[in-house]
Amino acid sequence: MTKLTRREFIKRGIFASIGLILLDSIWFEKYVIDWNYFDISKSDENKIKIIQISDLHFDQLRYFHKSIAKKINSIKPDLIFITGDSVDQTEKIDALNEFLELVNPSIQKYAITGNWEYWGNVDLTKLKNVFHKNNCELLINENRTISIRDREISIIGIDDFVGGNADFIKAIENLKHTETNIVLSHCPEHRDIITKQKGDLEIDLVLSGHTHGGQITFLGIVPFKPKGSGNYLKGWYKESEPKMYVSKGIGTSVLPIRFGARAEMVEMDI
Repeated sequence: MTKLTRREFIKRGIFASIGLILLDSIWFEKYVIDWNYFDISKSDENKIKIIQISDLHFDQLRYFHKSIAKKINSIKPDLIFITGDSVDQTEKIDALNEFLELVNPSIQKYAITGNWEYWGNVDLTKLKNVFHKNNCELLINENRTISIRDREISIIGIDDFVGGNADFIKAIENLKHTETNIVLSHCPEHRDIITKQKGDLEIDLVLSGHTHGGQITFLGIVPFKPKGSGNYLKGWYKESEPKMYVSKGIGTSVLPIRFGARAEMVEMDI
């Protein structure tokens, strides 16, 4: 066995470290999904289980998409919320449909737009139709009230804050008074406006995405956050009402890598 010199040993160590970093950023953090669970219910009775899917940036159906669908079906949520940036080109809607078809069609789903639906000039009519055929309603400054487990829930879907025309006031027109109100808003910065405009409306939860958790971070340093992120990055924001959860999402944007910001699915009991 040839004895390595100190310089050769260090050199190989550096190359090995670079290889591990590349493997982590190109594969592991993109395709090995964090499943995060939270119980924010007010009571132990009649809990409603929701799943948040954000920032799919769908290009083609991959193995990890199939594993996500399989796990969703095993969890059997009452509701699925798709919080924007599902596709960035009209041509990719068919691939998104392949994924949605894998999810139990009996599960009610609600979706909103993200900035890339607009920046990519996605055909929103086709997107809406594909969502509809998979028991998913695309809400653009609209609200819906549904009844689950003897509880009424109002779902408020906001258009994208950066690429679209986010209008919270329009979204709550004719809103039915219920004990649970959930807002879907792709860009977390819009929460600051919602806070000023909500008046006496009690909002139990805002679900956002958009930031990808920074997508590429170094020792907690985030070189870049997309416009519309505001002072938010990932996870819970409860310092003031309404409380908000910002998902790191599934896909990637601009650069096809993640580092220090592993892809995420969110499960909650409310």
